[in-house]
Amino acid sequence: MVFSSRKSQYTVVAVISRGDINDCYVAKREGSSDGSQYTLILIKDHDTIKNFLEMYRRSRISGDSPLIDSFSVENDYVLVYPYRQERLLKDFYVGDAMTVTECESVCINLIMSCISSNLPYPFLYLLIKQGLINISKDGSVYFGYAADLSELDLSKGEKHCASECAALLVVLLEPKSSEKSVSYELLLRRTRYQSYDHYAELYRDLSIAAAPTEKGSLLLRIKSFFARNADTFFGILFWICLILVIVALTMLISHTFIGDIPWLRLFFNSFKEIGTETLLQ
Repeated sequence: MVFSSRKSQYTVVAVISRGDINDCYVAKREGSSDGSQYTLILIKDHDTIKNFLEMYRRSRISGDSPLIDSFSVENDYVLVYPYRQERLLKDFYVGDAMTVTECESVCINLIMSCISSNLPYPFLYLLIKQGLINISKDGSVYFGYAADLSELDLSKGEKHCASECAALLVVLLEPKSSEKSVSYELLLRRTRYQSYDHYAELYRDLSIAAAPTEKGSLLLRIKSFFARNADTFFGILFWICLILVIVALTMLISHTFIGDIPWLRLFFNSFKEIGTETLLQ
């Protein structure tokens, strides 16, 4: 099977998946001598073609897009992305056999891959949701693009992607829960009670809570302690602020209606005389 665009000809060498909305193939470019392979997504549904093109129009992606080529073939539409041999995270990630630091490193690599993907958020959300995430032998993370586009939803944004990514990070760190991993506890608590709006928030939390690479790093331990107890500290600050507001309102009301603050006068009068000496002239 051969697909031709104005730029190139692509010869299919393997079928990844077939569906009602789209098919996915592995292909080689005719005349290419470097052996590169490509992911071809053949969209067969007219509404999906329209939505996919609209998604890219809205995305305003800056930098190099992984979308190499796109073109019409009769009533269908073909998208060309890079192809790299699959090493799916769900199959090759073995958290039980890794240290906390190694697990956290994979998690940070995943966040950075999301940030640098240069993909529209609805499409990126699909890749995360459908588990099209791969891990190399050195722990780096990369995406596969052979998604089922029947679930494409243009309303998905960065918040949905970051929250879905955070939920996955909790799963990746779960094998370290028995070791009281600070990063696991923090992400579990955050995903349970509130979502992430941006990848920057997710990266910040994981970076702060990550296990220190050097045992004697006091600064990192302090950061980890504050990250782990952030909710408690904010709760204490809230009650302190509430008490101060109540005291201030009490003083204001007392001064307005009485013209004085009796309890403050009692406190002041107790210092007018110390022992046998008086402070009054």
